[in-house]
Amino acid sequence: MIYELRIYRCVPGRLPTLLSRFENETLRIWKKHGIRQAGFWTTLIGKSNHEIIYMLAWDSMAEREKRWGAFLADPEWVAVVANTEKDGQLVENISSQLLTPTGFSAVK
Repeated sequence: MIYELRIYRCVPGRLPTLLSRFENETLRIWKKHGIRQAGFWTTLIGKSNHEIIYMLAWDSMAEREKRWGAFLADPEWVAVVANTEKDGQLVENISSQLLTPTGFSAVK
């Protein structure tokens, strides 16, 4: 199993719109493409409260490439992005790391 850690740093004031997009649109489209989330977080105490952090679970790099590519090219997703960003960009930057559990991890 491979886990992908993604951190989205939002444009100030735009986090509520991004959270709504994930909850009401993105998760539904991910389901269509077989993309599995492992969790979502926002920062309670820390460096920035303008971030959403989430993890995706993949069986392999090949699965990630296939499913993520299909999601990004999905016309429904393209329309959702255009609609939710009509008043301006939501995200300043995105960081992504692909992680593999250690042999002693509670998560496999």
